[in-house]
Amino acid sequence: MSRVGKEPVVLPEKVEVKVDGKFVSVKGPKGDLSYQFTDQVNIELKDKTVMVTAANESKLSRSLWGTTRSVINNMVVGVSEGFTKSLEFNGVGYKAAAKGKVLELGLGFSHPINYQLPEGITAKVVAKIIHISGCDKEMVGQVAAKVRSFRPPEPYKGKGIKYITEHIIRKAGKTGAK
Repeated sequence: MSRVGKEPVVLPEKVEVKVDGKFVSVKGPKGDLSYQFTDQVNIELKDKTVMVTAANESKLSRSLWGTTRSVINNMVVGVSEGFTKSLEFNGVGYKAAAKGKVLELGLGFSHPINYQLPEGITAKVVAKIIHISGCDKEMVGQVAAKVRSFRPPEPYKGKGIKYITEHIIRKAGKTGAK
């Protein structure tokens, strides 16, 4: 029995959920999201809660039960509060600027990197920190990973783009000839 799956998803004020078979759409103040789920789970809307149950006792159905509940919960939290990932960049001459739907990065290459942000994602640059936010948790994480991949942190000087919560294990450089 799934410990995560058996918990109901409680809907906050101003959040509206529609369940049409396996298709769930969530609308709130930050935006609206929709998702088509598998036939292995049953989704029910009761009062101001969403309940997810396994359709049968198969291993696949039981494994998707908690995952489905988590995805629905992330949709509800996303449209009511939103999600944010913060990235920090370090390096001499490294710079970043958010210009509308384009994130312009100068990361020591011979050319600037202009990354077009997907629909529903916003970026804000404050000092040496890039804040990526949106209502879709999966998309926010994907965009943050893509921005980090342009110049991942290196272990010798710590230059590159890293998550705020990430700790880079530093290596000692060469000691030189004796």
